[in-house]
Order: sequence, then structure tokens, then C-alpha cells
Amino acid sequence: MTSSGRSLPIVPGQYQPALPTDRFIVAEPPDAEHVPMDVVFVGGGPAGLAGAIELARLARADAEAGGSLGDIQIAVLEKAGALGEHCLSGAVVNPAAFRALFPDMADGDFPFRAKVAGERVYFLTGSRAIRLPTPPTMRNHGNYVGSICEMVRWLGERAEAAGVNIFTGFPVASLLVEHDRVIGVRTTPSGLERDGTRGPAYTPPTDLTARVTVLAEGTRGSLTQAYCRWRGIGSANPPLFALGVKELWESARPLDAVVHTLGWPLPNDAFGGTFMYPLGGNQIAVGVVVGLDYRQASLDAHELLQRLKLHPLFRSYLQGGEMIEWGAKTIPEGGDWALAERRYGDGLLVTGDAAGFVEVASLKGIHYAMQSGIFAARAIFDALKMQDTSAAALASYDQMVKDSYITRDLYERRNMRLAFQHGGLYGGGIKAGLMTVTRGAFPGGRIASERDADVARTSDGVAHVPPDGKLTFSKLDAVFRSGNATRDDIPSHLIVGQDVPPAVADFYAHLCPAGVYERDGDRLVVSPANCVDCKATDDVGPRWTPREGGSGAKYRSM
Repeated sequence: MTSSGRSLPIVPGQYQPALPTDRFIVAEPPDAEHVPMDVVFVGGGPAGLAGAIELARLARADAEAGGSLGDIQIAVLEKAGALGEHCLSGAVVNPAAFRALFPDMADGDFPFRAKVAGERVYFLTGSRAIRLPTPPTMRNHGNYVGSICEMVRWLGERAEAAGVNIFTGFPVASLLVEHDRVIGVRTTPSGLERDGTRGPAYTPPTDLTARVTVLAEGTRGSLTQAYCRWRGIGSANPPLFALGVKELWESARPLDAVVHTLGWPLPNDAFGGTFMYPLGGNQIAVGVVVGLDYRQASLDAHELLQRLKLHPLFRSYLQGGEMIEWGAKTIPEGGDWALAERRYGDGLLVTGDAAGFVEVASLKGIHYAMQSGIFAARAIFDALKMQDTSAAALASYDQMVKDSYITRDLYERRNMRLAFQHGGLYGGGIKAGLMTVTRGAFPGGRIASERDADVARTSDGVAHVPPDGKLTFSKLDAVFRSGNATRDDIPSHLIVGQDVPPAVADFYAHLCPAGVYERDGDRLVVSPANCVDCKATDDVGPRWTPREGGSGAKYRSM
């Protein structure tokens, strides 16, 4: 401690284990009983399912026209026990990618809850809500609110109808490679005891070979990180991430508009905000999003959400209602400067959140993920037709992305998130306003940033919100509401650094919204079964690795 009582700064990256690339990149032949596929999509979210649907459609059209491609086998591997169970989003959706994927359908045919009827933006203090003009980037006229779980299940039904093989409960542990080429994937085993030995329900991993593997594994994908490290693929700036914590409520009264807020309960040197979205009837989604480059070691996103619900603006809707579901997820926020210099290789493409296709100023990512999946399918189709799935043949995917609204939107707002890393709420807000007016021309060039893990943190203590079980909840209550059914004797999937000091253990305990980490005296205690795979600590602390299928959250309506 210092003489003022403040803790000494900690830099989380100094205690973070190295990425175990050798676990994720395996240079050995597939098992003799491997499952042969033509294309494997790793991840059954919007990007993977949209890509699989588009590729199946192109292959069918080619066959009907007497083309040379022939029958192709497409697989989607999803780590959750059922589609949608690991998907979490706001969600206010731009329908552009749904329209591109299903041009014969009307918006009313898509799995949305309702069209956005209005929007309000507030600056919060501890007791007041001051109405602000809605920034251009946050206007949602023509967009829809909905449940990402429902959207994913709907896409899954259409993928299966198109002949796509969907395998749920199959996390991918590693990429199988031969020289510089990805030749398939290996799934995780299941039924291991806590010590890693085989239990009575043991099931060995499965190898699937593929001419093309598409990484659609979502935010902070382990395979994507390892592949980029293996192939030496960098970016102008390091990726940045935020943590979102969300609850779904059956509210006391209906909400008539999409609500976003700035200011309280976040400190001024943290980037983020809160939201409240109407989901039809009296259902409301409420949440907090905070950038993981915050500077208070004791900041706790779950606690911020509990505090938020006590504010008069939110309490007026939630008091007397019922919290139905809870979840947490990281979000890629680095924008254009943090995108990998290429997203293709021999036998491989990267899509969606795994590629960082999220535009923070407008709080959108679903349509970018789906559109990138569609582009991946078109590039793969052309490569299969040429019987050439080399990096050169798949490079057209990157060009499609660069020529699309994905790159246009991210480039126009390329420095907006970065302005807040050192400028705080007010300085960053002024710069962001100038960037909006000049459509990204101000300030010119690139604003450099540092990794979330390299940001120094100090702590002044944190105000705990006592849970009442009605409006406010503990982390363990929240994990129960996520549907988490991970068995208690599962081996730990978390790689924790050596000799974690007490101050860093406290940081992990506040950081994790699911209560995975606790400090017991000077010792860090880890409860891996609590994990809902938000991957917050993977960004700044213990590394996340895939575990047996069906583990983690089981979201129903998020």
C-alpha cells in the first residue's frame, strides 16, 4: 500500500500465462477413424450458420445447373449442447445480412421480436437521468430487437433443411495441420475425471478432416489466437475487448424504446455504458458493458449491474418484476486498427467476432458476422470449383470483406474507441464527436493503443451491493440463472499463472462475473465449474481452453 492508502499498481499481463499454442496447433495425421468433410465451420453462431447456409445453397444451385462440384459435405461444430445456448447479445439487429441470406423473405419472416419503435440516450448520475440527443451512430431506425438465441436456432433449422451436418456438444480442441496447411480439427474428449484420467463416461476426441476450415468460434477464439500466432499474423493495434453482463427480466411494466446510458455507475476513466431493450410484451433486457482496459482493479461488472438496477430510471421498470435469465460475454472492441492483417490461409478462413468484426460506436456485430460468413462461403465455393483451397485461392474472402460495408463502417469509426483509452469519458467523448462529424477524418492517422492486459490498475476498494434475491443478486445466483449445468468434477479448463499475488487474486475475483475466482487468505481459489465462457480472464488473466461439450451456460432467450 502507499501512504495514501491506495494499492500499488498491478499490471495483469505480468501474471498471465503464455498462450498454449502447441495445444491448439497439432502437426500430426488425423486418426484412422476420422470423419471426412469438405468444409467445417467451427462455431454454430450467426457467422458459422450463415456461411454454411450460403455454401449449401451455392452447391445445390451448381448441381441443379449441371456443374462440376458435385455433392459436398458441410459440417458445423458447436460446443454448446444445443444451438443458441452459448450465444449472448443485446440484441438490436441490423437486418441487412438476413435480407442478403434470404432475399425471398420479408422482414416479418425473420426471427425478430419487434421493430425498434424509439430510442433514448441518457447521461446518468447516481440519482438522475439527463436526456441527451441520440448520436448518429446509435440511431436504430429500421432495426429490430430480438433474442440472439432465437435467431441462431432459426438459422440452425434452415441450415439442417439445406443439408448441413450440425454437431452440437462438440468443442474443437485443436487444428490439425500439415506443413503450413490446416487439414481439419480435433474435438475435445469428454468424461474425464478432475485429475484428467478417464472416467466411466469417457468419450475420446473425434478428428474431422476438411478441405477448408472456417473459424467462426466467436470472441477471443482460442484457435484463432493460436493460428495467428503460429502463422505470424499481426495487426496495427492489439485487439481490445469489453465485458458485457446482461439480465433478462419479466418487467413490472413494458418499455417503449431502446435505452442507452453513459456515465454512472461506471467510473469516468472506464469506457462503456448500460442499456435497456424492450423484447416484446413486458420482457426487458438490461445490461452493463465495460471496456477491459479499465484502471480500477476493484471494478466489478456484475456489481455495476446490480447497482444500476437501483437507479430510479431502471428500478421503475424492474421493481416488482422477475429476473428470468443472466449471462456474460466479452466483445471485440479494437475496431479497424485491431483487425488481423489477413483472415485467410491455406485451408482456413476466420469470420465474425473471431475476426473482430464489431463496430463499437453503433453497438453492432451480428450483421457483420453473418455477412462475413456469407463472403466466406462464396470464396470457398469458388476455391472448391477450382480444386484449389490454398491461401491464394481463398484470398478473395478478404477482398470481399474490404469492399463491403463491414470495412467501410469499421474504417469510418477506426479511432473512436481508441480515443477513450487515454482520454477518459469526457476527453474521449469530445474526440468521438469530432470523429463522427468528420466521418473519421479527425484526427487523421492511427491512435496507438496498448493491450488490455498491459494497463496498470490500482484499487480504492469497491462498494458491494447486498443481494436481496428480488432486484439484486449474487454472482452464484446469477450463474444459476444462466442455466449452467457443468459437472462439478470436470477437469479445470483454465490455465492460471504461477505465484499469483493477493492483489492480482482480488483483481480476478472482481473481474470474473461468475464467481470462478476467489481469494482465500493469500491463496487464489478457482472454481472452474462456475465458468460461463465469457472469456474475460482470457484477455487479462488465466487462459481459457475448450472443455467437454455441453459445459457452461445454457441460455434460452438471451
